[in-house]
Amino acid sequence: MSLETATETTLFPSPTVLSILHGDSEVPLLDFTLGELLDFQCKRYGSKECLVVPWTGARWTYDRLREESIRLAKALVARGLRPGDRIGIMAGNCEQYVSVFFACMKLGCILVILNNTYTASEALYALKFTGTFSFAPFDWIRSLFEVTECRILFATPQIGHHDNGQLLRQLRQEPGTVEEIIILRGPPSHFTPYTTLLETGAIESDKILEAASKGFSCHDVCNLQFTSGTTGNPKAAMLTHHSLVNNSRFIGDRMALTDQDVLCCPPPLFHCFGLVLGLLAIITHGGKVVYPAETFDAVACLRVISEERCTALHGVPAMFDSIFSLPRPEGFDCSALRTGIIAGAPVPRHLMELMVNELGMTEFTSSYGLTEASPTCFNAFHNDPTSLKLTTVGQVMPHAHAKIVDRQGRIVPVGERGELCIAGYQLQRGYWRNAEKTNEVMIRDGDGVLWLHTGDEAVFHRDKTCTITGRFKDIIIRGGENIYPLEIESRLVQHEAIDRAIVVGVKHARYGEVVAAFLQRCGSTPATTQRGGIGGGYPSPTAHRPSDENIREWVRLKLGRHKGPAHIFWLGEDGIPATVPLTGSGKVRKFELAQLAGQLVTKGRPKL
Repeated sequence: MSLETATETTLFPSPTVLSILHGDSEVPLLDFTLGELLDFQCKRYGSKECLVVPWTGARWTYDRLREESIRLAKALVARGLRPGDRIGIMAGNCEQYVSVFFACMKLGCILVILNNTYTASEALYALKFTGTFSFAPFDWIRSLFEVTECRILFATPQIGHHDNGQLLRQLRQEPGTVEEIIILRGPPSHFTPYTTLLETGAIESDKILEAASKGFSCHDVCNLQFTSGTTGNPKAAMLTHHSLVNNSRFIGDRMALTDQDVLCCPPPLFHCFGLVLGLLAIITHGGKVVYPAETFDAVACLRVISEERCTALHGVPAMFDSIFSLPRPEGFDCSALRTGIIAGAPVPRHLMELMVNELGMTEFTSSYGLTEASPTCFNAFHNDPTSLKLTTVGQVMPHAHAKIVDRQGRIVPVGERGELCIAGYQLQRGYWRNAEKTNEVMIRDGDGVLWLHTGDEAVFHRDKTCTITGRFKDIIIRGGENIYPLEIESRLVQHEAIDRAIVVGVKHARYGEVVAAFLQRCGSTPATTQRGGIGGGYPSPTAHRPSDENIREWVRLKLGRHKGPAHIFWLGEDGIPATVPLTGSGKVRKFELAQLAGQLVTKGRPKL
């Protein structure tokens, strides 16, 4: 090479930049408990609306929420509850749920948030974990109380269309589960009505709460949050006041939330999305949160967006998909909408484009997090270019640290894929009474820094943004080559005949694994999601179905030949179930689909 043809880069190559990022630390962390946070915001926004629940008619101010939660906390003290005691809750989105949450936060109790949509496999795990081997739903719920030692359960006899009555009656009759069941709403039957606690709290002195709540700090565990379990069984993450206060505050900052914002929040309160990214992000900024329905209802969301003049909308991709599938009601007005978060699962590009073009959410933010990190690790800024939000989850959050490692734990260069790891203030204390699983994912490096191994595959870019490329365990290894399901799914949904695509790996004698794809046709009856199983639903007879070879060639046109699906299954056709198994928070349980694909292939389905 001559000097005339050489460039600066070839003569002096840039040093390798490793995939490790450190969040901004200029803004100090707050040392508040969640109860103190509410007290602080009441001094600033006390008479301002904080919580709206149209389906119950509730319109609570910050002061009303604080007053009700204090009454409830005093009633709990009168029942002998103290800091560190566990209290369970199993209910839909309602104002009483929020009051129970803050009552526990005022007293220093640990709120055990029960996912009311657990799958059968998650229930089986809970039974084995606690040494209970009955398959009855009652025994499964009982086992959760045994392992967490909840003293009180707050619940409703009905959650959406699900009847909890029989379960609650069995719990009442079974000794040694919980001391008392409090009914938040609905007929109390033989249980204690929520209003009874409010009456008790109203006559108790404030001094009993002050005395009982001494001795706990913002660094104590306040919440047991069960993980979704997309690749394994649910575990209870121990989260602290400190991590939830600060993470929710930084989320709101990225969205540029103010006290004028109104958030339509359909994600459930039993999940970090509804609780932290929704309720707490709003409260840290003095805004208003609206829960449109007890459980997700797309029609109710559209109504709330228009009637409440919402400026923000949260949801997982499946929720946005449902919202966009509906006709707009007469007089619908979304002109106030500007921002919101879509997260919880890989987000198809067309959904983000619809958010901007149909709902006017020009300042929406892409986001990435997990329960064990309280939860948000990366979040785009509200004013980032749309092109960046379409392809990345933004930059690392303040005071957080992130790195990408290979299978040997070595940090990879920027631009290379690997497993995403997180460190910082926001990490869980561990999994409740599960040291083995805690030690599997929380590992100290050579410098003594504790890192959470997320199990997600990602890549960092030169501009310090991050792209999530799939689950680390979802990678399909075909003949020694890594294949990333997300890029195939993204290509498949660009086909005019395909509305949805889920790609998994299937064992193969020669290659080790090959690609299998579950597809839903455009124009078919929506592949309604189902928790804990697969089944039901039929496609429209008029919908066009391309040949399997056409689908393979479509993929190969942009991607490599080896990425064309060897096995193609059309949801709702040829004996293939129409629904897909989801976790309670709406994520696809891919390992169950991989098992189904393996069974179908073994039975002699056509293959490449």
